[in-house]
Amino acid sequence: MGGITTELRTGLAFCTRLPVTAPEDGNLAQAAWSFPVVGALIGALGAAVYWLADGLSLPPFVSATLAVAATALITGCLHEDGLADTADGFGGGATRERKLEIMRDSRTGAYGAIALIVSFMLRVGAIASLAGPGLAAAALIAAHAGARAGLPLFMRAVPNARGDGLSSDVGTPPTGPASVAALLGLLALMLCLGVGTGLVAALLVVAGLIVLARLCLRQIGGQTGDVLGAVEQVSEILIVLTAAALL
Repeated sequence: MGGITTELRTGLAFCTRLPVTAPEDGNLAQAAWSFPVVGALIGALGAAVYWLADGLSLPPFVSATLAVAATALITGCLHEDGLADTADGFGGGATRERKLEIMRDSRTGAYGAIALIVSFMLRVGAIASLAGPGLAAAALIAAHAGARAGLPLFMRAVPNARGDGLSSDVGTPPTGPASVAALLGLLALMLCLGVGTGLVAALLVVAGLIVLARLCLRQIGGQTGDVLGAVEQVSEILIVLTAAALL
């Protein structure tokens, strides 16, 4: 139990801006199984914001906007930043070296800005289209848990594009934690969205991971912390769109 608690704290400290101190002996690669658990918590907090806004009789679009904004605030825009940097690098660089250089730049360019706009519009629109706060809450929890569940497997399947940076520092998650993360993510999808819709969402996420893996290998020869942020965002979008289409 002590090890599980340490790994949960490690996952919370890394994935959120909640007041949780990372343990000194924390190993993020070993704690990768906790990513979907932390994601479920993030989604639940976003759902609470949606319920509060709905209780104040705000329109669904406003409630969904506040919920998505709350999840971004809780994570410190960790994944949104990665999406923007990846879009800028892949879209604006002519060579592998130039792409990686652009991705290190803290400034956001046109590709990154457009990627963020599209990401927020798709997530907000999908959640707002669901009939009531109950389904919106289910979609938020499923999206944030399911989107983070595939990250450890992606890190195992795709090599680091460079020898330094966030992803390189974390290292490769062991097979056990990566497998547990994937199973927890699948369980969250089926519990929140139903077995059929959850399986469809899971298959779409897997397809998205394959496409993104091929893309980043072709663009920069591997993955980085920014690429992982983009992977999370794309997976989150696929899940909420599936919920909007099938629930």
